[in-house]
Amino acid sequence: MMDPDLILRWLHVIGACVLLGTGAGIAFFMLMAHRSKDPRVIAHTAGIVVLADLLFTTTAVILQPITGAWLAWRIGWSLSEGWIALSLALYGLTGLFWLPVVWVQIRLRNYAKTAAEQGAPLPANYYRLFRFWFACGLPAFLVVLTILWLMIARPAISVF
Repeated sequence: MMDPDLILRWLHVIGACVLLGTGAGIAFFMLMAHRSKDPRVIAHTAGIVVLADLLFTTTAVILQPITGAWLAWRIGWSLSEGWIALSLALYGLTGLFWLPVVWVQIRLRNYAKTAAEQGAPLPANYYRLFRFWFACGLPAFLVVLTILWLMIARPAISVF
């Protein structure tokens, strides 16, 4: 039988991979669709992106702190340990960026779908929201990379 701590660690790492992978993939596909300036391409891509966020990112966002806290408890690490506390704070910060991004992706999809149905160009609000999406997505992605570094390096950090 496999070691339960190893399985838990594996699940936690898989969750981190899903967060990083879906974040990178969603950003790439949204950016490529946006560059096409074709409302049909953008509407289709954004629809898939919204679905991927709901299925994969949301699942990982919910399970990641659960597996992390359980893993810390099993190993005997305190959640107030510096690198863990900083990771949790950064995780919350990422959520503050991610939630508006999901809402914006839905709006971008809807703007593109309407433009495609009407045979019209994308409205100015689409471009304004896309810039906001990018402005939120980039720091969120960088913060996830920082959290992954903290998980791997586990540096001695005094937070409290």
